[in-house]
Amino acid sequence: MKGTSTSMVALCAAMLTPAIGQAEDSTPSAPSQDVEQQLQELKSLRQDLQQQSQQFDQRIHHLETQLYGDDAPPATGQPQAGVSKGYRPGKGFNLFSSDMGEVNFSVFSYTRYLNQKDFDRTYTDSFGRSSEIDPRNDLQFQKVNLSFKGWIFDPKLHYLFYTWTSNTSQGDPAQVVVAGNLSYHFNKSFKLYGGIGALPSTRSTNGTFPNWLKNDHRTIADEFFRGSYTTGIWAEGEIAEGVQYRAMLGNNLSQLGVDGAQLDDGLNTFSGALWWMPTTGEFGPGEEFGDYAFHEEIATRFGIHFTHSREDAQSQPGVNTFENSQIHLSDGTLIFSADPFNNGTQINQATYQMAAANAGIKYRGWYLEAEFYHRWVDKFDATGPLPVDELDDKGYQIQASMMAIPKVLQPYVAYSEIQGEYGTPHDISVGANWFPFKRKEFRFSVQGLYLQDSPVGYSSVPFQVGGNGWAITTDMVLAF
Repeated sequence: MKGTSTSMVALCAAMLTPAIGQAEDSTPSAPSQDVEQQLQELKSLRQDLQQQSQQFDQRIHHLETQLYGDDAPPATGQPQAGVSKGYRPGKGFNLFSSDMGEVNFSVFSYTRYLNQKDFDRTYTDSFGRSSEIDPRNDLQFQKVNLSFKGWIFDPKLHYLFYTWTSNTSQGDPAQVVVAGNLSYHFNKSFKLYGGIGALPSTRSTNGTFPNWLKNDHRTIADEFFRGSYTTGIWAEGEIAEGVQYRAMLGNNLSQLGVDGAQLDDGLNTFSGALWWMPTTGEFGPGEEFGDYAFHEEIATRFGIHFTHSREDAQSQPGVNTFENSQIHLSDGTLIFSADPFNNGTQINQATYQMAAANAGIKYRGWYLEAEFYHRWVDKFDATGPLPVDELDDKGYQIQASMMAIPKVLQPYVAYSEIQGEYGTPHDISVGANWFPFKRKEFRFSVQGLYLQDSPVGYSSVPFQVGGNGWAITTDMVLAF
């Protein structure tokens, strides 16, 4: 501070000296070399002040980082190395920043070609009921997700507002969603959120979207067992080095397409996740599926999840909603359909419980991860007798990939299976992601997906309920 005061005094003196001299002496101006010397002195002083200002900015940013951690605002006038001014990976484009807050803008969208012409045209469930399948062969500007996020007034007070729509779901309930949440980040161990969020029921619903190998869809086992988006409150943070948690209390398994009047009067949906990254303390940006980040040290991750919810027929979205998280039998039958067991009885309420465990490893572009699921559905409230008192289903998925060409080409494979009481469906995926600009934000994805008796499906994913055969997808994806 003393050095700064001295410099300021010197600068003021240097600026005033010529004016004083002219006021006292009306003689012609000093020789040009004197003016040039004064100019050089002023430029030198300006350079010194700029350096001191940068040092102040760096010191302020260092203290803010100690105070706020990852939520610290960027150092003033100091864009990240190697990043275009205004763009921040993981946050999008910075539209506005000041000491009162910031606004970041991001987009997720893709164009998809889907071919399901290899599918069987009919499907028969475990109770002998046949359904027709109408295979698709179309081009779609599939999805647009626009997000605004940042902080306001206090770097700990965050917001996320977004809108998304799926072109294939126009006409379905909740085909356009406007949602978001507010949060206060007390410290890195405790961040409190309120609004719409994903239940952390599996790896794919625990803050990893859209950092997946398979663009914007899951394996059928993950889709069968998982929860979805709902309104609630949740907390997350790091409780020890490399150990993180997320816990949420919500309205139901999936509130998309469900209005407030359809919800029951019990706040009885809970989902929690706990995970440990023992070797490097991280698992890549967004804890991505795959190792695009190309870890030079072995990165490992182990996680567990548990979800409980009391569900009823009204709280379940329609069969074709694009974010459909309904309770199915393993043959695809909806338990809240009019007569699920073909015995004249309808189920009004049921309790859903699901546990998941996962483990993954990454090293120099190689990636392998497995996830196991166990779901119980019981405590049925029905209009008559049922042939079962409980549904007990298990399943798993395995995904693997490699960076065949670092930052450019990522082939992958995936397999999942549901070991249910009404069938054992499975799927196999073989695909590749190509990053033509050597950046993760833009890619082309090609995938062959083989389905055997898929128990899940809706309009915005490449599988249908009862699907048997190959589906081919080609996507052009933009995500920043």
